[in-house]
Amino acid sequence: MSSQASKLAGYLGNKNLKPAGIQLNFTKEQVEEYVKCAADPVYFAKKYVKVVTLDKGITPFNLYPYQEKLVNLLSNNRFVIGKIGRQSGKTTTVGCCYLLHKVLFNQNMSVAILANKLTSARDILARIREAYEHLPLWLQQGIVEWNKGSIQLENGSKILAAATSSSAIRGGSYNIIFLDEFAFVPTTVAEEFFSSVYPTITAGQSTQLIIISTPRGLNMYYQLWKAAISKQNEYIAFEVDWREVPQYPGGPLRDENWKEQQIKNTSERQFDAEFNCSFIGSANTLIDANKLNTLTYGRPREKSNDGLCIYENPIKSNEETSEEGHQYFIAVDTARGQGKDNSAFVVVDITNLPYKVVARFKNNMISPLLFPSYNRALGKKYNDAYVLVEINDIGAQVADILHNDLEYENLIKTNYKGAKGQQISEAGGAKMLLGVRTTLPVKKLGCTVLKNLIENDKFIIDDLDIIDELTTFIADGQSFTADDGHKDDLVICLVLFCWATRQPFFENLTNKDVRTELYQSEIEKIESELVPFGFIETGQPESDGEWDGRDRWQVAKKKDNGISTQFWIF
Repeated sequence: MSSQASKLAGYLGNKNLKPAGIQLNFTKEQVEEYVKCAADPVYFAKKYVKVVTLDKGITPFNLYPYQEKLVNLLSNNRFVIGKIGRQSGKTTTVGCCYLLHKVLFNQNMSVAILANKLTSARDILARIREAYEHLPLWLQQGIVEWNKGSIQLENGSKILAAATSSSAIRGGSYNIIFLDEFAFVPTTVAEEFFSSVYPTITAGQSTQLIIISTPRGLNMYYQLWKAAISKQNEYIAFEVDWREVPQYPGGPLRDENWKEQQIKNTSERQFDAEFNCSFIGSANTLIDANKLNTLTYGRPREKSNDGLCIYENPIKSNEETSEEGHQYFIAVDTARGQGKDNSAFVVVDITNLPYKVVARFKNNMISPLLFPSYNRALGKKYNDAYVLVEINDIGAQVADILHNDLEYENLIKTNYKGAKGQQISEAGGAKMLLGVRTTLPVKKLGCTVLKNLIENDKFIIDDLDIIDELTTFIADGQSFTADDGHKDDLVICLVLFCWATRQPFFENLTNKDVRTELYQSEIEKIESELVPFGFIETGQPESDGEWDGRDRWQVAKKKDNGISTQFWIF
C-alpha cells in the first residue's frame, strides 16, 4: 500500500480520523459550510457535532437554549464562571462545542482541561475525541497526536487533560484554561494553582479562563462566584436553574414532580446541593445547613503569609479607665508539617458570651519544633491566654516544648478521673497530661457544644476558612470528620475549645456555665413567645376569695389610622 493510500485509510487505521498531510478537494457547498461553522460555534455544534447519550447512543448535539447562551457567553468574554447543577450537560457543552470549535478553526490554539481528578479531565477529553471522530473529514484537521491525556492537530492546536494542581501546566503556555468542577478542588490546592497559573493567563490579551462547577461549600470557587455577581472581579457569572434542563435528552423540562421524585430517591439536602446549586447542604453537616447559610465572614485586620489571620487585637487592662483586660483561650491541633494536614490554632475571646474567634493560624509546612513558638507568641500577645494542645500524636511534642523548654505557664493540663474521663486539672499527679487526647467522648461532647453555641448565636466566627471547613464537617459513624478531599484542622480546634467550656475549670475561670447560659437563653426565648400580644391590665383588683361568678374578661376596641384593633382586657 502506498503512503498516500495508507493515509487515506485513516489515522492509525481509524477511518474516522484524518491523518496529517492529507489534501482534500472542497466542494463549493463545503467551503460555504466551513465558513459558517468557523463563524458560529452554535451552528457548528447543532449541525455537525454528535454526542453519546445513555438512551439513544450517538445522537446530534441539539443544544438547549441555556447551552446556546453559555456558548455565546464564552465566545465573547475572557473570564467566565458558571454555577450549574448536575446532569445538565455543562461539561459536554464547553468541551464538545466551544473548545472543539476553538482548536478546529484557530491556528496554534492551546487548551488545558483541568478537573478535580485526572480521570475526570481525561473523560472530558474522551468526549471531545469521540465528537471529533464523527465530524466529516473535510471539517477535520489532520491528527498529529491522539492519546488519553492530550491531542494535537495539524494546525498546531492542542488540548491537554490533567488534574488541577499548582504543577499541572507549569511551564506551558495556554490560550484557554477550563477548570471543571472547581468547587471540588481542595482549598489549598486551588489557592496554590491560582498563585502559579493565573499570572500566565493575565499575561495575554486574549487568553481565557473558564470555571464551571456545581457548588460545594464556601471555598475559593464560592469567593470567586460571590465576587463575580457583585462585580468585584472580571468574571462573568452564568447560572442555570434546574427547571431549564430537560429530564432526559429530548424529553420534557424538569418540573416539581421530577423534583419530588429526586428527593424521594436521595434527600432534600442532596437535591439542594446537586440541582438547586446551594453552596451549603451537600452533606450531613454538624451545623444545620440553614444556619451555615446565614454565617458571614469578614476581612482580617492583619494577615501574614505563614497563615496567621488576626481579626481583633487583644484588649489590655487600662488603669486610667479601670477597664479590665479580656480573657483569651487558644486551642491547638498539630500536624507533621509535611504538606498534608495543617498545624492550626484558634484564639477565642472568652470574656463574655457570645464567644468570638479573634485570631487563627493554619500552615501545612511548619515544623512541630517551630510550632510551639507561634503558640507561645500568640499566647503572650493575648494576655497570657490559656492554651490547650491536642496530644494524640505529634502534638505531645508541641505541648512538651511549651511546658519544659518555653516554660509557658498557662498550658492546660488534664487528668483521667475514672468514669468522668479526662478533665482539666491544675493539680499534678502521675496521670497528668500536658494537653488533651481527642478520644471519642471528648470529640462527641465538643461537637455537641459547638453545634449548640453556633446555632444559638453564642459563638461569633468571622473567618472564611473556618466556615468553609464547617460546611464540609460531616457525620461519620458515631462522630464527625472532614468530607473527602477537605480538611477540618481549624474545626477540630473549635471542638477542643468547646469541650473545655464544659469543664469545672472553665466555669471557675470565666464565672460562666455554658450549659446554664444556653438553657437560660432558651427559657427567655420561650417566655417571650408566650407573652400575649394586646393584653391590657385595667387595674381592677383581683378577688381574694373564690370566684364571684362575674366574667371579668371584656372586649375593647381601638382605632388607629382607620384600622380597628380588638383587645381582651381583664
